[in-house]
Amino acid sequence: MNTRQIFANAIIVALGGFIFGLDAALISGTVKFISMEFGLGDLEIGAVVSAPGFGVLFALLVTGHLCNKFGRRTTLIFISFLYLFSAVFSVMAFSFESLVAARFIGGLAFTSLSVAAMYIGEVAPSKWRGKLVSMIQINIVVGLSCAYFANYGIVQLSKSELDWVQAMAIDTATWRWMLAVEIVPAIIWFFLLFKIPRSPRWLVMKGRDEEALEVMQSMMPAVQASEELHDIKRNLDKEGGSSATLKESFKILFSGPAKTAALVGFTIAIVQQITGINAIMFYAPTVFEQVGIGSDAAFFQAAIIGLISLFFTALAIILIDKLGRRPLIIWGLAWAALSLFACYIGFESAIYEVNIEALSQLHTSDKLAGLKNLEGIVYQSDISFKHALQQTIGFDLAKEFESEILQASTTMNSMLVLVGISSFIAAFHFSIGPVMWVLFSEIFPTRIRGIAIPVFALIASLVSYLVQQFFPWQLSNMGAADIFLFYTICGVVGFLVLFKLMPETKNKTIEEIEAYFANKQFAKG
Repeated sequence: MNTRQIFANAIIVALGGFIFGLDAALISGTVKFISMEFGLGDLEIGAVVSAPGFGVLFALLVTGHLCNKFGRRTTLIFISFLYLFSAVFSVMAFSFESLVAARFIGGLAFTSLSVAAMYIGEVAPSKWRGKLVSMIQINIVVGLSCAYFANYGIVQLSKSELDWVQAMAIDTATWRWMLAVEIVPAIIWFFLLFKIPRSPRWLVMKGRDEEALEVMQSMMPAVQASEELHDIKRNLDKEGGSSATLKESFKILFSGPAKTAALVGFTIAIVQQITGINAIMFYAPTVFEQVGIGSDAAFFQAAIIGLISLFFTALAIILIDKLGRRPLIIWGLAWAALSLFACYIGFESAIYEVNIEALSQLHTSDKLAGLKNLEGIVYQSDISFKHALQQTIGFDLAKEFESEILQASTTMNSMLVLVGISSFIAAFHFSIGPVMWVLFSEIFPTRIRGIAIPVFALIASLVSYLVQQFFPWQLSNMGAADIFLFYTICGVVGFLVLFKLMPETKNKTIEEIEAYFANKQFAKG
């Protein structure tokens, strides 16, 4: 095997995950700045954060067609251009509407994850497929980590009195500098993609066997390349010879031998997102502020979460081809549900009482003088406390100083919540985070994978969009405790379903996995 060539191609393609991670997490640090500059409410904030999640829904409707017609590589190059255009447009946004539009365009590029999984799954040897496809996830968390640290660093710079900070408007255009971090990596990825070869399986579907053989021989011995090419052609001939149409793909997925694979894909696509990962990752500083640790500490804690994500994703990549996909998914999901339940217990037992003495230490104490009217009143939930704040000092002031007020007024087991959130992040990135993309890359037949992977990525993206869009509203109307209880229940249901359905696919070729699902379906019939 030409290990160097195989890994180089996978690393370049997986960089799409890094750009995705940056795009997803950089926005988390801008929420307060954007909401103040444009005067946004909960649903408008949700629209800004979730706009990419909305955009990807439309993109995924055509991604399969583009991948089948123009190829995986060409589609990735176009996607990288969309990331770059969106980043520049976001930095230059002059209104709430233009920012939403810019981020919507960036969401069209979020299909990079499904196309990258498709490409790597088609070029990677079976013994390395788990590790190589999982590189998408580790790139995502590296991107997330870099974004959190960049946000933290920019916030600290914005508070300094340095002349060059003021000259570059870092103190006044803080959120624009945060979003600008994405531009240079997007440019680099765009040019690197021209160096990767086309997918050999796509070339075979297009009848370009000689080109496919040439690509495969650049990565493996000639004899092995010829044998694998023969296997690909044999399976394609058995399935119908070329890539299936949209109608044929859905028929194969939901009524043919791939039906069991479709059920597994459907379940994991929903579970991965409905347990709340993107609510926590995309709104990380906001989530940590609810614990009452203050704004600066919340940004720092978000950065720590990035490191936890990185460590456990790397651990998953090391173990995925040793332990297998099933143990990581099943027991990782159980771990995640327990962690979310710990967060629920922490928020459910919290009490809130205005502490005038603590508030008097703040430089904004004169603006919050009206809170004296609430002194001595104990609130059993964050919802009732926030409503009382808004009625006493007004909605705008309550939102502007929510972090400072919560820091001075919250009594709870903050360590339980912080450990619970950190533990959930660890469990997610050890299991359903990276393994979903590995499964998507290997459980669908070659003939329909150009449609199947984007379809199930669409399902995951739809759930992700709904979670992101309504999280600020849920926080204001349901409260943190009920949100985490809902995530816990979803995790438990997902554990039970996947425990029954999910097979082990490690060390099997795509063709062997396809045969397994076909035999399982026939056995059921």
